Amino acid sequence: MNALAPVVLEDRGIRLEPLTESHRDALAAAAADGKLWDLWYTAIPEPARISEYVAAALEGQQDGHMLPWAVRELATDTIVGTTRYHDVQPTMERVEIGYTWYMQSRWRSALNTTCKLMLLRHAFDTLGCGVVGLRTDNFNFRSQRAIEALGAKRDGVIRRFGLRKDGTVRDSVMFSILDSEWPDVRRHLELRLQRHEVATP
Repeated sequence: MNALAPVVLEDRGIRLEPLTESHRDALAAAAADGKLWDLWYTAIPEPARISEYVAAALEGQQDGHMLPWAVRELATDTIVGTTRYHDVQPTMERVEIGYTWYMQSRWRSALNTTCKLMLLRHAFDTLGCGVVGLRTDNFNFRSQRAIEALGAKRDGVIRRFGLRKDGTVRDSVMFSILDSEWPDVRRHLELRLQRHEVATP
C-alpha cells in the first residue's frame, strides 16, 4: 500500500480538499444547515466544538492514521461537509472511510455518491488498498442504507465498539469493499451518477 499524503480530489463539480484550520467557520455553517449536531447517533460537532473536531482530525493526520478532507461544491463555492480516511492500516492494505457528513440541504443529491467514488478510486487505484471499510452506528439507519447502496458488503455488527459524543456506548455496523469487488462497484457508482445527471434538469 502506498503512503498517504494530503491530495485534492475533484469530480463532477465536487472538490475534496485537504482539511485545514481555515475550514472551521465554513464547517460550522455547514453543520448549522439542519442543526446536524442534534443527531445523537452521529459525531457531527456543534459549533462550539468545531475547532476541537478539526484539531483531532489534523492530529490523526499527523500521526498517520487519518486523512481528512473538506467537501467543496464548486458551483456555489461552498463547503458542504467533510469526510476522511481513518483507522489506516498499511500492513493490512486497509483504510476506512468515515466521519462523513454533509449539510442537510444537500441530502438526497449526488453528493455522497460522487465523494465515495473519488475516495474509493483513490484508495484502490492510487494507494493500492486491498480493502476499504465503512462503519456506522447501529441506530444510524440512513447511513446503513447509503453504505449498502454503494455496493459495500455488510460484514456484521461489533457490539460495544465505540463511544458516541454523549458518552454512551454504541454497536458498530461494519461494511467493506474488497479490491476484487472494486471494478463492479466502480461501474455501479458511475452509472448511478450518469443516470442522476440525465434526470437532473
